[in-house]
Amino acid sequence: MAYQNITASLSPADIQEIKAAFATIQAKLPFLVTLSVEERRKLFKMGDKSLAFVNTSLTAAQSNREILPASFDVDEFVRDYQLAATLTELLIKLQQLTEQVDDTLMAVGSEAMGSSLTVYDYVKTAAKKTPGLKTIAEQLGERFKAIKSKPAKAASDS
Repeated sequence: MAYQNITASLSPADIQEIKAAFATIQAKLPFLVTLSVEERRKLFKMGDKSLAFVNTSLTAAQSNREILPASFDVDEFVRDYQLAATLTELLIKLQQLTEQVDDTLMAVGSEAMGSSLTVYDYVKTAAKKTPGLKTIAEQLGERFKAIKSKPAKAASDS
């Protein structure tokens, strides 16, 4: 669907239901972990290219248990693989949702900024003749002070 101006709102009840759905998702995934940067760096990564390797390894382990040491838990390997496959599927859905929310936020934020800039232009113009608008114009102008005070980059900085 092509992007059009967004005219939507969420009721307080809808917001609460969405938050409750997030809480339900988190409650259904009590085993989720948070890894440090160092932990992430040290772990083996199973990307798309590794999926076939892991799947073939699992098939080999299930079909040839006798070649593995007794301490190797094939059932745990099966559970890990199945959970990894399921989490991958869920992650794809979450990433799609996150991308849609992010794009919608960008679009509606742009709409709000465009409207704000229009209001600011009218307030600046009206502040010259309308009592009480000068303070509002100055408050709105604070948004652009940092931009104006930054020195222009030299052409070689680009």
